[in-house]
Amino acid sequence: MPRLAIFFVRLVEKLNYGVGRMAMYLLFVLMGILMWSTISKASGAPSLWTLEMAQFVMVAYFVLGGPYAMQMGSHVRMDLFYAQQSPVRRAWWDAITVLALIFYLGVMLWGAIDSTLYSLQYNERSPTAWRPYLWPIKVILCVGFFLMLLQALAALLRDVATIRGETI
Repeated sequence: MPRLAIFFVRLVEKLNYGVGRMAMYLLFVLMGILMWSTISKASGAPSLWTLEMAQFVMVAYFVLGGPYAMQMGSHVRMDLFYAQQSPVRRAWWDAITVLALIFYLGVMLWGAIDSTLYSLQYNERSPTAWRPYLWPIKVILCVGFFLMLLQALAALLRDVATIRGETI
């Protein structure tokens, strides 16, 4: 494989590893928000912001942790036939499916960028009583989709290297 491809794969995987490890701590933030929600409801003064903020944190955890999960091979697979195949044959299947994933992520990123630009242009706010701005979570979605797209490209390069009998 060309040095540039190897550099790209290693750079993307290092970036997604770091972001994914940091995203893990968002679960503690989520637990804190939900604990505060429980305490405030039990005291008779429920907070308006807790439900929506918990949703935002969960979205950030899911979207920023996705590339890390892909890198670690933690996504669910149907291993009925896949596990019995040779590494080269699995790389062929992975390369085919990752092409579909790349197309899907490209469409999702395009839509997310369009939605984020709209949100920024019109100062879009949530229609709830708390009324937070929506652009911060939409920016996180764009970043997450972009990182997942980069990870999918790195996975494709790894699959191509495996098919060629090389390693990255």
